Amino acid sequence: MMNHPIIIAGPCSAETQDQVRSAAAQLKDFRLPSAAGGGGISFFRSGIWKPRTRPGTFEGVGEAGLPWLSGIQQEFGLSACTEVASARHVEQVVKAGLQAVWIGTRTTANPFLVEEIAEALGGTSLHVFVKNPINPDLGLWIGAVQRVLRHHPGQVYAIHRGFSDYHIGQLRNAPLWRVPIEFKVQMPDIPLLCDPSHLSGDTVFIPELAQRALDLNFDGLMLEVHPRPKEALCDARQQLDPDAFKDLMHALSWRRSTPSADSLSEEKILIDAIRTRIDVLDDDLVDILAQRMSLVDQIGQVKKRGGIGIIQIERWNVVSSRTRRLASEKGLDDTFIEEVYRAIHQQSIKRQEKIIRE
Repeated sequence: MMNHPIIIAGPCSAETQDQVRSAAAQLKDFRLPSAAGGGGISFFRSGIWKPRTRPGTFEGVGEAGLPWLSGIQQEFGLSACTEVASARHVEQVVKAGLQAVWIGTRTTANPFLVEEIAEALGGTSLHVFVKNPINPDLGLWIGAVQRVLRHHPGQVYAIHRGFSDYHIGQLRNAPLWRVPIEFKVQMPDIPLLCDPSHLSGDTVFIPELAQRALDLNFDGLMLEVHPRPKEALCDARQQLDPDAFKDLMHALSWRRSTPSADSLSEEKILIDAIRTRIDVLDDDLVDILAQRMSLVDQIGQVKKRGGIGIIQIERWNVVSSRTRRLASEKGLDDTFIEEVYRAIHQQSIKRQEKIIRE
């Protein structure tokens, strides 16, 4: 993480001029703790074009919101940032004098749209933030950034906001931290931010996700901050009020990008970086095991209703043979994998025994 993190804050959507102005007024004098450089808000965010998943929900005020954001820049000295999804949006933003834009997750997934937007960005002085695509396709994300850089070299950033996942958990989007970490490995010169608002879908989980991002050396955060979250026209649950935002910023543990004198060893830095990636993979392993056990429980319920025995030797033999073959293909010791799956199998039996006894 850089010693002066990039902080983007503001409401999900620009709903009214008063709402936008109220949010900006409460954020303009905010300062980060000294451990984070003591700076203020880097950019004031607010969407005016909102590409919703389904029609009929609030889709933004459109072009009418541009003067509101221009006014924020003039009155409060905050750099305004909004989402663009077409070349026309870029042209309107430039005409209004805004200083930054972001390309949203749905747009990033479409190389044709990204190319169109990138061409429109050429020759402008805009800061450009590129969110990850809706699916965990690292190549697509990197490709979108490269398209922008080809026409607009400089002032380009990436934002991790999580990925759509068929597995319904507590979070709105799956973090899959290994993807942004690999992005950073492949594109080390592009500042990488985290959007814990969209990752979480609920303010309850924002502190944990924000801290995780800082621990992983992200370069900043994008957070949704609404003056009256309960009255928000979209994504009310994931928007902090200004006081909660300020409290969060001061509660986080900020990491410096420059190591201390006693930890400058190249080997130590490399080991720490690799261990961080291992930690992320461990998180994924535990999550996958939890999903697997959930499916085991579902099978247990079916066996209970059908009077079927718990242990199915033929099925276990298929699983054992298949996983040993996969282990061999991946260069893993098949005996080790067999031990792992025996432990998983024993736990599965215990869970199904409990279900049948209930």
